[in-house]
Amino acid sequence: MENNWLEKAESLRIESFDYDLPDERIARYPLNPRDSSKLLVYDKGEIQHQKFTDLVENLSENTLLVFNDTKVIPARAYFQKETGATIEILLLHPELPTRIINDAMLVRDSCAWECMIGNKKRFKLTDILSTDLIVNGILVKLRVAYHDYEKNLVKLWWDQDIEFLDIVQALGEIPLPPYLKRDTEEGDKQTYQTVYARQNGAVAAPTAGLHFTENVFKNLAEKGIRRSFLTLHVGAGTFQPIKANSVTEHKMHSEQVVYSRQLIDELLKNTESIVPVGTTSLRSLESLYWFGVKLFRAETTVFNIEKLYPYPFSADELPSAYESLTAIAKYMDSENLDEIVGETEIFIFPGYKFRLCKGLVTNYHQPGSTLILLVAALVGEDWQRIYKEAMDNGYRFLSYGDSSLLWRRE
Repeated sequence: MENNWLEKAESLRIESFDYDLPDERIARYPLNPRDSSKLLVYDKGEIQHQKFTDLVENLSENTLLVFNDTKVIPARAYFQKETGATIEILLLHPELPTRIINDAMLVRDSCAWECMIGNKKRFKLTDILSTDLIVNGILVKLRVAYHDYEKNLVKLWWDQDIEFLDIVQALGEIPLPPYLKRDTEEGDKQTYQTVYARQNGAVAAPTAGLHFTENVFKNLAEKGIRRSFLTLHVGAGTFQPIKANSVTEHKMHSEQVVYSRQLIDELLKNTESIVPVGTTSLRSLESLYWFGVKLFRAETTVFNIEKLYPYPFSADELPSAYESLTAIAKYMDSENLDEIVGETEIFIFPGYKFRLCKGLVTNYHQPGSTLILLVAALVGEDWQRIYKEAMDNGYRFLSYGDSSLLWRRE
């Protein structure tokens, strides 16, 4: 069984998931209002073109929409050396004193983060960079130096009793995706953020959610469509291109996800009507199932889903979605947990069997990306027809682009 899936996976060539995306089709700016975008609906091989405000008409009563409530932080900062050189630092993941992103935002004196460093050749091992900030009306001196040069770990420390989130808010700017090829503008502080963003820590927005407005939520609620939230702090790895020839060789980035006990209860109410909003929500939900598998099989209580963990199993070895979620609920009850924090590097590509998600609300993704592979796993070879239809009908692509509702092909 293992060799069979592995042979199929190794035969998948990245060039098969490429398509021509003219630069002018990339949406540089969002539409106003948010919910005025187009919506392509794919169901049982049929494609319809609608407006995003029509989403409610395509969802049955008691559907559970699952959103990622992460909030983009102004994670890109610039420091000036006395020589005049500018050093760019992009916060990626906290390392010290905690790796839990929500907790790292509350640190009050110093921390160390893995960073992406621009102009690194000018940022020497012994350098200490500094800048003065006004934070909540208080003058703060922030200093930056290497914690580990080789691993791009940067230490930040400051001289006032102030939370790190407040430091970041005063220091940095919202990091837009590189493919937008423009500087961050004042309006991006609002538009590159979902209206339901709550948990600070992402360096990229869960862009499928950018289309939702209070009016859309009102219409969904009136029909009895439920909603729940998880938190995955989207990292820069989401833009990482696939450089390997076969999918199994690609190094997936690991992401941290927070799940509440309330979410588990909502999922258990009906495991047949779960629709994630965005690929981050989908990856998180599928990873949650596999954590339940590990508990069900008494493998471990450590929530860490490896890149290819789901693939070798046969159907008769696995619990149902309900059994998996029940195992998680029992574990949380036994440990008196209100939430669980997991790490996942799950890689979803054609051949993957979805366990929780029946459909997906998502934007249009970069050619040859891991997210195209995810869409292809969901809808099969029809992904090419979907993208051609979108291209032929004037859809806007990528983060600030139009939307789609894709139902899973069984």
